[in-house]
Amino acid sequence: MGEEHHHAPPPVQAPPPGPPPPNLALSRGPVWNPAEQLLQLHYCIHSNPSWPEALLLGFQHYIVMLGTTVLIATTLVPRMGGDYGDKARVIQSLLFMSGVNTLLQTWFGSRLPTVMSGSFAYFLPVLSIINDYTDRTFPSEHERFTYTIRTIQGSLIVSSFVNIFLGFSKTWGNLTRLFSPIIIVPVVCVVGLGLFARGFPLLADCVQIGLPMLILLVLTQQYLKRIHPAAHQVLERFALLLCIAVVWAFAAILTVAGAYNNAKRNTQVSCRTDRSYLMTSAPWIKVPYPFQWGTPIFKASHVFGMMGAALVASAESTGAFFAAARLSGATPPPAHVLSRSIGLQGIGMLLQGIFGSVVGTTVAVENVGLLGLTHIGSRRVVQISCGFMIFFSIFGKFGAFFASIPLPIFAAIYCVLFGIVASVGISFIQFANNNNIRNIYVLGLTLFLGISIPQYFVMNTAPDGHGPVRTDGGWFNDILNTIFSSSPTVAIIVGTIIDNTLEGKQTAVDRGLPWWGPFQNRKGDVRNDEFYRLPLRINEYMPTRFL
Repeated sequence: MGEEHHHAPPPVQAPPPGPPPPNLALSRGPVWNPAEQLLQLHYCIHSNPSWPEALLLGFQHYIVMLGTTVLIATTLVPRMGGDYGDKARVIQSLLFMSGVNTLLQTWFGSRLPTVMSGSFAYFLPVLSIINDYTDRTFPSEHERFTYTIRTIQGSLIVSSFVNIFLGFSKTWGNLTRLFSPIIIVPVVCVVGLGLFARGFPLLADCVQIGLPMLILLVLTQQYLKRIHPAAHQVLERFALLLCIAVVWAFAAILTVAGAYNNAKRNTQVSCRTDRSYLMTSAPWIKVPYPFQWGTPIFKASHVFGMMGAALVASAESTGAFFAAARLSGATPPPAHVLSRSIGLQGIGMLLQGIFGSVVGTTVAVENVGLLGLTHIGSRRVVQISCGFMIFFSIFGKFGAFFASIPLPIFAAIYCVLFGIVASVGISFIQFANNNNIRNIYVLGLTLFLGISIPQYFVMNTAPDGHGPVRTDGGWFNDILNTIFSSSPTVAIIVGTIIDNTLEGKQTAVDRGLPWWGPFQNRKGDVRNDEFYRLPLRINEYMPTRFL
């Protein structure tokens, strides 16, 4: 028998590599590269419109921030036992301190065009103070109001050192170094979306003027400006003032015509133009001065609750700073700038306690949205608005005239401006890999919990301010209820933990850290010093540890 020889089959050669699969996105339309700056801005942070135009734009910023100031005073002063005269003085104090704090921030703090306004983050601690004095006997309601606001003053003064420490010790800046674009997206989004209760729900208190204001603003600012080139620039920048004047006059006509004579009390308060009683109760001239209500009262149980509000105000301001930087053409604020701004916010809070404000300040989200609505991010315009705040806080009758604008008109404006801020947050996703399932998970969970958890706390908070956390320690309850009622604070907590612990190092590129990292260092990007250096060459005379 012959031997059989088995030969191995010849190796199969792999086919030569073909061309890569076509990018279907390119074949179906253009793909836009990430853009660090918005190209549609007419004026960025350090460019300025003409003086007449800047004055009118500054007045517009003043009108927009006025709504929140009036709403805070309208909500808190009656519960404190104050009358219409006390309400007018509280509005004057809030306006005065908003002007001072805005100047401090734009000169020496963040250097961004942000308006500092009264914050709703302080509501729960203030309501806790109010509740403590509700059952006590006072010679008059005015005495109860004075005693309450003096206690608020003491709490603001002590808790201000929380922000001062977090800022000037650079603790807050070191925390923000843990951020990535994946965290910034939900944080900035909920800065706008978390305020939805001040939008259409407040507008619906008087649909007759709120809805026309919303529709007229959208039509005028976005559609009518396209009819004629000459009207484009005017309507784009000043349509808001024009719409306020038209709808305010319409509301006055309805009031005089008796349209609300037989309406419910809440409807009359929201719709009528003569129910604020500010014109009759405001003084002609009144300069807010330190300790105008008396000596501050310090109580430890209330100080701890106010400390929680100070933390929340810092978180809300941080999210608003990132939105303002993008809408003004600046780079994302570096860590040392955020530390500096939060420390200065603490100093502003200390001044508010000394001057007798009922709440501390934070960045006004509506004014950040106004930067995007007008396409003007000029720092000078915001600084000019401070002059209007201080002027109308001193000359009370003139300030009361504009403060009598019905709140549903402001609510219609908020529907647009808060939405702009929320959408700015979405734009940060372009600097990360939004096709990464891990990023989608972190972003979705942070965004949802940032809205859902505060909504649970708000829904389960009684009108007297008692939230769902109800232990034997009132101060402990105030801290937790305040922190978890804030959407930006919850988003920062959830996002920072998950994004840095869930494959944080392995997915650094997908998280956008190579793009993000240079902005967090003082000299990481050459533009940082251009946007954020202190004026008058102060940087050259101060130790870097204080900058």
